[in-house]
Formats: sequence, C-alpha cells, structure tokens
Amino acid sequence: MHMTRIILITTLLFVALTTQAQQTEGVVNYTRKTYWANVSSRLTYLSQEQKDRIKNTYKNFNEYKEKMKLTFSPSASLYGYESDVSESDDGRWSWRNKALFFYRDFDKERVIDVEELLGKTYSVEDSLILPKWKIGNKVREIAGHMCLNATTSDPVKNQQITAWFAQDIPVAAGPERYCGLPGLILELDINDGDVIIEANSIEFKPVADVLKPAKPKKPKKLDEKGYQTLIGSYIADQVKAQQNPYWELRY
Repeated sequence: MHMTRIILITTLLFVALTTQAQQTEGVVNYTRKTYWANVSSRLTYLSQEQKDRIKNTYKNFNEYKEKMKLTFSPSASLYGYESDVSESDDGRWSWRNKALFFYRDFDKERVIDVEELLGKTYSVEDSLILPKWKIGNKVREIAGHMCLNATTSDPVKNQQITAWFAQDIPVAAGPERYCGLPGLILELDINDGDVIIEANSIEFKPVADVLKPAKPKKPKKLDEKGYQTLIGSYIADQVKAQQNPYWELRY
C-alpha cells in the first residue's frame, strides 16, 4: 500500500506539472471587430459630410471582422492573421491579407515586426519596449478564464487601450503590439469600443517549432523610433488634408 501511494502521488505530481507547462504555450484565435462609424465620429478633422458618408456606407455591416491568431510561449509570441486570405461572412468575397507579423522575443527582449503599409513592406527590429500599464480591479470571464483589466495609451494615434489578461496563464504575450502583463491578454479594447479584439478559443500545445519571426523578401528596415515617426507623419499629413488616415493604417 505504501509503495502504491508513492506511485500515485508521483503520478499526480507529474500530471500537475505537465498540465502547468502546457498552460503556458499554445495558440489563441481572436476576432478583431472594427466599428468604422465609431472611428470616424472621433476624427474631429473630418467634415460632417464625410462622417455621414462613412456611417451610411457601413450601416448594413456595422462590424468589420478579421480573424487573427497568436502563437505564444513564455519565451516568445507571434501575432498575425489566421490565414493569408480572408473572406466575407457569406463566403462570396475573398481577398489577400496584407503582411502582418508582430514577433516578441521575451528572453532576448527583442522585437521583429513585419507590416505591409503605405505601399511597402517594413521590418521593425529593435529592443522590446513594454507599454506602461496601469492594472485595475475589474474582473470578467473571457474564453473560460477569469481576466483582470489594465489600461495604457498610444500617444501617436491618440488612443486609450484597455486589456483583459488571464492571470492563470502566466505568459506576457498579447494581440497586436501589446504585451507585458502578468498574464496572457485575451481581449483588447481600443478607444472605448472602436476596435474590440476578443479571444474565441485557446489551444494549449507545444509551439516551439512554429514560433519564429517572419522573413519577408527585401523589406525596408526601421527601428521603433523610425516606425513611430512614419506613422505620426502620415497621420499629420492626413489630418491636414482632412482625410481618414486609418484607411491605410491599422487603427
């Protein structure tokens, strides 16, 4: 009996440790919803005629949906489109997604991002700079996990960001360019509901073989400062022209 108990305890400990390890790497599938009427209503430099036109254009499909994927582990994460091709909800239309890969190496504290915008493909390579998060005390359930809220801001795009992270998944990864919380980010709210990125499902599994940065052909290389300057300059030019910069930039 004594030996049987030892074997049982050892087995239970092994299962617990294995389960815990599996809970720190895998794949999250998200739905990214953009509400263009909400976005345009915040852009004070657009004319009322432009805002009304956007509102009428999107009145029959208020949510613009994109399927996104985050591959994560304690040491790294990779975020991008779920597939190279997207299609409409009714399956009648399909289109090629632009290159979009946000890679975070937490061990080496490095960033390697690939983004196709403004007619070019850019590779942003620099040190990992974490957002300045303020952790709150609100709690809600997302994809079967209890999540805590945290807030930060994007000064270049003038956006307020709310993240919901799962403390029971102790990984610093998250969607888009956001990470650095004591738990996996399962939802992002950009500007009080203009864009919502919410986890649909989480599959815990080994991902070391696929968790690697993208390698595009002949990209234009930038560091983080150069990337932010590019974004800021384009927004300033579009504001001056009274146009919506987010038809070309990721909101």
